[in-house]
Amino acid sequence: MPLNILKKYNELLDIDSLNESARKKSLIGILTRDFINTCVYFRGKSIEPTPKDGKTTMDVLFSHLITKTEESNKEKHREYDRDRAVRLHWINHHINEKSPNNISVFSVQDAKEIRTYIFDEQESYVIILEPKRNQNSYYLITAYYLRGKNIEKIKSKKKRKLSQIY
Repeated sequence: MPLNILKKYNELLDIDSLNESARKKSLIGILTRDFINTCVYFRGKSIEPTPKDGKTTMDVLFSHLITKTEESNKEKHREYDRDRAVRLHWINHHINEKSPNNISVFSVQDAKEIRTYIFDEQESYVIILEPKRNQNSYYLITAYYLRGKNIEKIKSKKKRKLSQIY
């Protein structure tokens, strides 16, 4: 839907009435505008999609931004997540800190690595970045709408925040 390209934070994208092909085309239009045709920076550091062996990085990024991990028969797979997809255009808004009073930015030492979180508590939304080893750029890990226990998980991480943002 061409009008989705005009949507602003905190509006939701109009994709519910679209078939899967049209929905994907509309969402790829947002991704192209916000990440492919634009150099994206967060606090002066470039943002890149997470690399994955044998897959195009933008395909991996797109998948992580509009799907969530589900488990069935002890196998994990990714399924379309409407709540992520309708907020795809929010990522650029938050990365550019266009509503600084609505977000908390903090870094946390997770199990294996340091992650930086951009947390919009009012809209229950989080973006997760991982500083690259050189500390001059980030990988965009994912972004999603927080439901249920996930809100408390992010609040708990915020309580464990490091003294500096990585």
